Amino acid sequence: MKWVAIGVLIWLIGFIFNLGVLVYAMYAVFALLLISRWLTARWTEQPSGKRVCSLLEAEIGSVVTVQIRVRNNGRFPITWALIDDVLPPEINLPTRSKLKLKGASATVARISAGQEIDFKYELTCIQRGYFQIGPLVFESGDVFGLFRKFRVLAEPHYLTVLPKTHFIEGYDIASRKPVGEIVMTHRLFEDPTRIAGIRQYQPGDPLSRINWRATARTNALQSKIYEPSSMAGATIVLDFHLASFPPQHEPYRSELAITAAASIANVVHEMHEQVGLISNGRDAVDRIKTEGWRGDHRTRNEAKKTAVMLSVSDRLRPTIVPTRKHPAQLEQIRHALARLELTDGMRLPQLLIESMSRLPRDAAVIVILGSVNLEFGVALGQLRRRGYAVTAILNTHDHEHFATMSGPLLAEGIETRMLIDVDSIRAICKRQLTRV
Repeated sequence: MKWVAIGVLIWLIGFIFNLGVLVYAMYAVFALLLISRWLTARWTEQPSGKRVCSLLEAEIGSVVTVQIRVRNNGRFPITWALIDDVLPPEINLPTRSKLKLKGASATVARISAGQEIDFKYELTCIQRGYFQIGPLVFESGDVFGLFRKFRVLAEPHYLTVLPKTHFIEGYDIASRKPVGEIVMTHRLFEDPTRIAGIRQYQPGDPLSRINWRATARTNALQSKIYEPSSMAGATIVLDFHLASFPPQHEPYRSELAITAAASIANVVHEMHEQVGLISNGRDAVDRIKTEGWRGDHRTRNEAKKTAVMLSVSDRLRPTIVPTRKHPAQLEQIRHALARLELTDGMRLPQLLIESMSRLPRDAAVIVILGSVNLEFGVALGQLRRRGYAVTAILNTHDHEHFATMSGPLLAEGIETRMLIDVDSIRAICKRQLTRV
């Protein structure tokens, strides 16, 4: 618009002072501007593009090949085009790189009518996460650089990089319980294969409970007493609040917590026991659901903003994978852990209150903590007094810090374990959990 205003002003000066050559020149400029604007609009309407990813679900260390193809479907050649497949900011960071880029995700080319442009690049998965690849943004304009226009040719793909799992040793294989058996204080469930004794018949007892031999011997109806069922499996509670992880230890400590949770879930699942996950972390998919996808971008910078995660979250809804025994349970937990992000929303005590109804009493509760205070100890103590078997895994490398964190938990009768590094994950469930 600035160029048009200047051109109109020069044309008026030439017209007023009867400068014919100047007026004629401005007519030529106006014609050139109109043609350039029309060609720019045509060039951005003609192309189509697509993206093909070799993997959308990968393990750490995997290489994902991304292939881009752009075709000029019009009758006019495009003199220049900038094709940019927008990538997230986690690419090639100096110290915290989550994805490593090999090749170029953008190119500049001249595209003839009916011609296709192909290029590809590779992404090496360095760390687990949920990453947005794209959108594919096309930019073109006239040869003088007076007009430029942008268009999104392909919507984003989303890459899930699953967390690592490590082998856990030292559990009691004979019991077939990876973290040991825990007898419940409340007889919510009874095991009919485990007879604890007999008692007098009470109205309402089913016939299957009657002990006929004892009835014949005593000449009075006697009913069997069954032992309560033992704990089987585990519910993993992962504290993923920002305040629980000091910035100087990031991202190592938070990623170690994710790896530990995935490894425990893996071994429990392999022993064919029920397993579940509860966390106050944010699911990366929530950003897309909240913001939505806007396909119309005025500038390339606007398109790049869609690949950036929100820096602040007021999330107050926990991430939950219900505790159950299912063939796909481990896969669901690993996907939830892959997408989990640190949040500033819900602290652990509030998380336990919100998710109490989701905690089955016939499964141990394993809590992975990055920090502990008195409020945390009280919340976990209340959980234990309600009949849950609770064990805390404290994510720290400092033995003095571990002793300080353990104090409020030991006062509530909660056993603690120390998560020092990746190697310590192997023996994290070596001993049986505390009996209640």
